[in-house]
Formats: sequence, structure tokens, C-alpha cells
Amino acid sequence: MSDPAQALRDFKPTRDFFIGIDSDGCIFDSMEIKHKECFAPMFIKSFHLQPVSKYAREVWEFVNLYSKDRGANRFPALSKAIGLLGARTQVKARGVTMPDLAGLEDWMKRETKLGNATLDAEVARGNQGLAHIKVWSDAVNRAVKDIVHGVPPFPLVRETLQKLNERADAMCISQTPADALQREWAEHRLDGFVKMIAGQEMGTKTEHLCFAAQGKYAPSRILMIGDAPGDFKAAKANGALFFPINPGKEEASWERLFNEGLERFFNGDYAGVYEAQLAKEFDACLPERPAW
Repeated sequence: MSDPAQALRDFKPTRDFFIGIDSDGCIFDSMEIKHKECFAPMFIKSFHLQPVSKYAREVWEFVNLYSKDRGANRFPALSKAIGLLGARTQVKARGVTMPDLAGLEDWMKRETKLGNATLDAEVARGNQGLAHIKVWSDAVNRAVKDIVHGVPPFPLVRETLQKLNERADAMCISQTPADALQREWAEHRLDGFVKMIAGQEMGTKTEHLCFAAQGKYAPSRILMIGDAPGDFKAAKANGALFFPINPGKEEASWERLFNEGLERFFNGDYAGVYEAQLAKEFDACLPERPAW
């Protein structure tokens, strides 16, 4: 099987600057609808969590929307959610058994491209420890395709993409499956603003940035735009700069990027005090531990 990430390695710069941009919750206001209407219901249904559905939904939303795990790949997010749910006293009191995730944990330790294609291949090879994970993941994909339509980009996204395209190579860097990304970017005619759309099939966000940009651009000329701590970590792992789209304050974040952030980046006065202040505000947006 050919390596989907090879396209990132083969990418050649056409500008002096590189900007990676996350999709869900960053470009599109789609995090809430995807997790509340697609992921959480299939989490409850696929893993037989109906007796504790209230707590299961609360845990899923905390992990994926309202904590520092926001924006994580769905498979580590599933592991985290099951761990938190199983530890809750209300769940223990109801005697609900958590699903066996031994097969998932083993797979995550040895697979860097945590996506539908690699999952399907594992199950096809007879890995029954992942069969129930595939049932859930496939159900989520069907729900997203069925439900998530007409979710526009945040205000000023289009104008910002037009502006940054004048001086930078832009790329979508996401942990969403590629087919969903292609569908959503094309639906709103944004796909023409990026050189490539990289989804979970091409590896982690850290790998995306490494393969596409590291060594091809000066570190001070690589910027990652995202709404989740994973985006920040991917940028810093590659020595790149980071601009946060703060959860709950997305419109104001895009205004700041359009009105001042981009110019600072292109002019070389972004790193240091300015970026540190942005990072501080971003860190305060999301808690690490739940309130329950």
C-alpha cells in the first residue's frame, strides 16, 4: 500500500511563507454539530452506553469540545472518554461495563496514521479487537455525511485566505478524514485557497507540518493556525509559530488574524511577546480536568 504522506514529502514551495490551517472549529463552525449530533450519539449507541447516556454525552463533549483534548484524533479521544466515563461514580453505581479497548490501545501504540483506511486494513486482516471500533467509526462517518451540511466558514475566513494566499503557501492540516475535508472545503469553494488538504490518513498534524514545511521554509516563516492544543503542539514540535482561534471567541480571533496577525507574521515581528500573549489567552480557554 502506497504511503499517503508521500504527497506531503514531495510538496515543493511556491512562496517564501507556509501557513497550515486546521479545519473543524477553526475554518468551520462545525465542532459542535459533529460532536453533539454525530460522535456522541454513536458513542452511546455503538458501545451500549444507554444506561448512562447523560454521563456518556457529558464526557464525550468535555473531551472533544471543552478540554485541552479538543481537536484530538477520534481514536485517542475515544480511549480518553471511556477512561473518564468508567471512573465516574454514577457510572460505577449503575454497574455499566465499559467496552474492551485493549485492541485499540495496542493499535494506537504501533500505528501513526490513525484513520479509517488503516483501521479497515487491520480488521480485514482479522483483528477482531478492533471490529467494534470500526462499527463505531463507520457509523460516525455516515452520520457526518448525512447531517453536516451548510455549515459556513467563520466570518472573515474567506478574506483572510485570500490575503494570505498573496504571500504564503497554505495547506489544510487536520485529523478529520480526507473525504469529509474535501467535501466541506469544496462545498464552500475554499479548496482553491490551499495547495493540499491533509487529513488523518497522512499522519498526525506534527507529521503533516514536518513533511510539508520543515527544511523547506525558515522556521520563522511557518505558521500554524488552529483552535486546539494539538495544533499548538504540532507547531512547537516543528519550531513553527502558532496563531490560536480561541474556542468561544472565534470571530474575534479571525478579526485579529486578518487585521494584525498576518501582517506581523509577514513582517517578521510575530515571535516573542506577541505570540506569547496569544498563547496565554489560548491556554486559558480550555481546562485540563473536568469539573465533576
